[in-house]
Amino acid sequence: MKKTLELLCGALSAAALFAIMTLTFFDVIGRKVADNSIPGSLEMTEMLMVVVIFAALPLVSLREEHVEFDSLDPYLPDWLRRAQSVVVHLLCGAVLIALGWLMWRTGGAFLQSGETTAQLKVPKAPFLYGMGVLCAATGVVHLLLIGRPPAEKMEGEGVAL
Repeated sequence: MKKTLELLCGALSAAALFAIMTLTFFDVIGRKVADNSIPGSLEMTEMLMVVVIFAALPLVSLREEHVEFDSLDPYLPDWLRRAQSVVVHLLCGAVLIALGWLMWRTGGAFLQSGETTAQLKVPKAPFLYGMGVLCAATGVVHLLLIGRPPAEKMEGEGVAL
C-alpha cells in the first residue's frame, strides 16, 4: 500500500508541478514575444497548486517530514516522546479525516450549485472532492503511524527548528 500511495500521489503532484512549469514558461514567452499572456493562466496555476499541495500531503506525512519544533526533544524521556507521537498522530488523523469529510460535503454543494472559477468557468467540485480524498488519506496515514516510534532524524536531514 505504501508503494501505491507513493506512486499515485507522487505522480499526481509531479504532473501538476510540471504543468505549472510548462504553463508559466509559455505564458512568459507569450508575454515577451507576442505581448499577450495565456488567458486564465493565473487561475490554472492556482488550481494546479491545489493539486500539488494536497497530493504531496500524504507523502509528507508518511515520511514524517513536516516542519517541527523539536528543541525540547533531546531532554524528554523516551516514553514521553512516544506518548507525544501517539497523541499528535491521533489528533492529526482525526482532524484531517474530518476536514476531508467537510471538503467532500462542500464539493457536493458546489456540484449542486454549479460553482465554477471566475474566468475559465472550470467546475470547482472535482477539486474539492480531490482535496477531501487526499486529506482523508493523509488522516489515515497518521492513524497508521500510531505506535510507530518517532522518526529519528539524522544530522542535517529534514527541516527541524
